Amino acid sequence: MANALQQLIRERLDREGWSYGEVARRGGVPRSTVHHLATTDRVVRMPQAGTLEGLAKGLELPLDTVRRAAAEACGIHVYGSPAGESDTPAAPRSGDPEVDLLIASVQRLSSDDRRHVAALVESLLGRSAKRAPDA
Repeated sequence: MANALQQLIRERLDREGWSYGEVARRGGVPRSTVHHLATTDRVVRMPQAGTLEGLAKGLELPLDTVRRAAAEACGIHVYGSPAGESDTPAAPRSGDPEVDLLIASVQRLSSDDRRHVAALVESLLGRSAKRAPDA
């Protein structure tokens, strides 16, 4: 069974009659990258932002659509699906796709790992507060 990103790419290629090379040229990404994402059954890690942007441009699809399919292919559930895409209630979205992806990814961590992430975030926030000038 194809993953969400494979399905998205294949459906778009079939519908428009495009090749991997055409998508790659329009998106400014290597043909091998488009081919790999379209044929790899298991995406181990989220593709880089530039790759997703190029793929979205090459497929003539919204970046959010491609990002969500890639996240799902990696096993990351992204909450807050656009209206009409899901029967489940949407969680609040930050408006920043990277923040939304981070929030969804944390849910996959063990409770012990989530505590480590929380400690890291608190430490970084504390460090940022110390750098800020006093008001």
